[in-house]
Parts: sequence; structure tokens; C-alpha cells
Amino acid sequence: MPPIPALNSATPSDPPGAATVALVGAEFGWGSSGKLSAVLSALRDRPAPPLRFVGMGSGLGRPLLAEHPVDGWYDLPDDPGRAGPWVAEFVRSQGVRAAVVVLDGAAATALLAAGVPTVFVDSLPFLWSEGDRAALPLDATVYCAQKSVELPPECRSVLADARGLRWVEAVIARPRAAEPDRGVPRSAGRPYRRALISLGGLRAPNLLAPEHYPRLVLPAALEALAAHGVEEVHIAGNLPGGLVGGLVDSCAAAPRTTAGPLGHAAFLERLDACDVLLTSPGLTTLLEAGGLGVPTVCLPPQNLSQIFNGRYHSQALGARLRVLWPKEVLVEDEVLALRAKGEDHALERIYGAIGAAARGDSRQEVGRALREGVLDALRRSAGVGAWDALTTAVGTRGSAQVADALLEVLGASGPPS
Repeated sequence: MPPIPALNSATPSDPPGAATVALVGAEFGWGSSGKLSAVLSALRDRPAPPLRFVGMGSGLGRPLLAEHPVDGWYDLPDDPGRAGPWVAEFVRSQGVRAAVVVLDGAAATALLAAGVPTVFVDSLPFLWSEGDRAALPLDATVYCAQKSVELPPECRSVLADARGLRWVEAVIARPRAAEPDRGVPRSAGRPYRRALISLGGLRAPNLLAPEHYPRLVLPAALEALAAHGVEEVHIAGNLPGGLVGGLVDSCAAAPRTTAGPLGHAAFLERLDACDVLLTSPGLTTLLEAGGLGVPTVCLPPQNLSQIFNGRYHSQALGARLRVLWPKEVLVEDEVLALRAKGEDHALERIYGAIGAAARGDSRQEVGRALREGVLDALRRSAGVGAWDALTTAVGTRGSAQVADALLEVLGASGPPS
């Protein structure tokens, strides 16, 4: 963490009179950074006053935002007890006038306490229960909850107390050259040849061994794709170094495979060019794939929200397009029953189950079951008539709506002093 005096740095090239906006994304996978990228793109594409962006935290997602003009990134203190004074000094030294925060409730609360009008983006409103109330910034200046195909009853009383609640459509972006609203699958009448596997950020605060999930899932996915006739695969995600090569070599058969993380724009371009996507069911990825009409199969869930996301995806498309963990590994309904105590209790069960399967003697049996599950879902995907049902259900204008909320907040806060 840089010492607080290091925050006393101005950027001489800032536009005269620019308003400084702080950006924060949760350290939980890459979805938050993808949404920040989409909001920044929306701001770039619309008339707006001069803006200067500075980033706070978000160490995992910074590479995904490299294409955007963020003046600098600053690490939060490791000690949560120091966060309040640190944020207050950050706000003062950088002249922060407003903030956009995606899913990081603690950061949003600290910014609000420092007097910063804050737009909070909640892309998972369906996830919360009373056990999560204390972690949510319900007093955010604008609380942008992303629309969902369902909103369980236990979420409603929590969200009812968000004083600035505003429902927004899917906060996603598209490749610049993408055809608008392309819902008809490009695979109609021809087999899949190029595939993209997306495992996302593979990181969360309490996830100690991120290699367990790819060890179980990647060989199964690659072997299923090869059996289905796929010839070329790219694996996207921040996979631990050296892991992918060994997993590819362990496959009985695998397509030509490349691997490596992709920035947000590069990921969207690769997604738009593939015939089929296999993804751990992060919501941003599912919505972006739906907006592009890309055939999509959901790999087993890595965390609690992905259980809901995979279910909503298959429900919206009217086909079973998700791969379940064998019941010996994880029973989803048992995990969902733990939500009443808060998300962390359910995550502990999920991470423990995946780790035990990855270390256990039955790893090969689990792999074979997952391979058959992926292959079955690939075959089912041929019967899907259009792939935009989930995205259409929640809309695609969320990034512009969040950008509008930020501009409203900036207008209400007056000109920079």
C-alpha cells in the first residue's frame, strides 16, 4: 500500500475544470471491472463535462481497464480499521467529487462517510438476504440495482431500504463492430469449430486455492469440445501460471488450445468471433454473450451467485444448458439453504466442496461426469432458436443508465472548487 503522502499528486494534463470521479470494483472475479469498463465506454460515447478518473482498490481488475483513461490506481490499506482515514485523505488529496462503485459495499460506505456522492452498482440484487444487510451501502446516493428475471422474496425487504434505489438494465458493453441485437445463433446449420472457455477472475476474498476449479473443469471441458468436433479453443481467465499446459497435456484428446487473460475489449472481440462459449456462469459474461447471440454452455458454478445465474440462463432459453456438479461434490439446494445466514456461509460450503473434490481420490470420476455433462449441454444447444432471451429479459441499456446517474450526481454536487 502506498503511504498516504503519496496521494498528494496532481495530474498536470487534467482538462481545466475537470471533475474527478473515483472508480472501485469488488475484488471478486472480473465482473465488476467489466461493468466499470462498460460505464466508462458509455461516458465516452455521450456528451459529458470534462472528467478525470482515479481508481481505488480493484487490484484484480485493473488490467481489464487499461484501455480507459484512469489517471492512477491506489491500493486500500490491508487493515480495514485504517480504511476510513485513508479514504478521507484520498478524497481530499485527489479532489474526488463523485464515485462509481460496483459491488464493493465497504468501499462505498467509506466514500459516503467521506462526503462523496456515490453511485453504487449492484449487479446481484437477487442474492441478498437479511444476513447481508450490514454489508450493503443502502444509503448510497444512487443505488443502481440491475434488473433480474426473478427477485426472491428474501431480497425485497432488504432492497426496499435502499434510499436511492433505481432499477437499471444489464450493465454490459459490446464490441465496437458488433451487429446490434443479434439474437439468431451464428451456428445455425453449421457445427462448432472455434470455442472460447471463460473462467473469469478466479479470485474471491476467502478463496485460498483458485487452482482447484480449473483442475476439475478444464480437462473435462476440453475433452467434451474435442468430442463435439471443436478444433480450436482459447481459455480466458487469470489462471495460475503453468497450470494450463499441464491440464491440456492431461487430456485424452484436446483441440488446439491457447490460453491467457484478455482485456475487456479483447474479450468481447474474441467472444464475437467464436462459435460457442463455455463459461463459469458469471452474470456479466452471460449477458454479453446473449447480446451477441453467442451459443453458451454454463460450466459448474464457482460461487453462490453463479448457481442463480446458471439457472436463470437455462430458464430464459428454455433448455438445460448448464453443467451441474455431481451430487457427491455439491448439492445446490443445500447451499442455497445457507443463504439466510449471509453469502459467506454458502461460499464456505462451495469452496470446501470444490477443494475436497480436487484433492480427493474420486477426481477422475468427477471429471468423467463433468465431461459427459458438458457434451450433453453442447448437444442440447443445437436446439436453441435464439440466444438473447436472458439479455432481452433485463435489457441492455444499463451502462448508459449508470452513466446518466453519475452525471446527475455530478450536476447536483456543483462545479469543482
